Amino acid sequence: MSIWTTKASYKTARFGVDWLTYLQRCYGHNHWTLTVDPDEFFVYPFCDTRSIHALTDWLSSADIKSFGAMMLDMYPKGPIYDVPYQRGADPLEIASWFDPGNYTISRNPRYQNLWIQGGPRSRVFFAEKPLHAPALNKIPLVKWHKKYAYASSTHMILPRGLNQVYDLAGGEKASGVLLHTKFLNTISEKLREEIARNEHYAGSAEYEAYQKGLEENPDLWCKWSEKYINWRQLEVLGLMSKGNWA
Repeated sequence: MSIWTTKASYKTARFGVDWLTYLQRCYGHNHWTLTVDPDEFFVYPFCDTRSIHALTDWLSSADIKSFGAMMLDMYPKGPIYDVPYQRGADPLEIASWFDPGNYTISRNPRYQNLWIQGGPRSRVFFAEKPLHAPALNKIPLVKWHKKYAYASSTHMILPRGLNQVYDLAGGEKASGVLLHTKFLNTISEKLREEIARNEHYAGSAEYEAYQKGLEENPDLWCKWSEKYINWRQLEVLGLMSKGNWA
């Protein structure tokens, strides 16, 4: 089974999630589709030794049609604007730190998806209103059908059963992580563009919070920060799981 991949570009963002759904309906039907943003790196169990085709083959054999991943915000050690990023370089060489804890999880009663918040965005930019912090839950990998549709970016999907990428009995299902490298010194230009376009949720209030918080060139690093090593580290910390994929 082939994998059809799309990256959410500025054009995709302009037309919104409906444009993305249209592309997947045209080209993704009956394929595993991986939807990630340009600043996200998809990490899954055994990704250092097994191909993504091995993952999708196992998911298919287990009759699993969707695979969840938590978005993990990465950041440098030191004030963001003091650590320059060069075009073409590996952003994880600079933004190599993350918050290992301080996450909250709740379940959306309507769509049945998990709602994860926390990390440096909640800690620094939404400290006074943590419930307004952006969602970190995503469902990027789906065995697509032309009748499917993302309801809010890749945070939730229809039909609702695809949102249950967790064990209802309290156990563990295999899951991944999206290493998110937004917080580089290049962020200010992106923020200005996104705020000007005003096409994000709640009138781009999230991006305005970033712009205000970044005026003082903050250091997102703290004494609890962890430096990224590999997927096994993330599993030990409880941020992802190999589930019963032996």
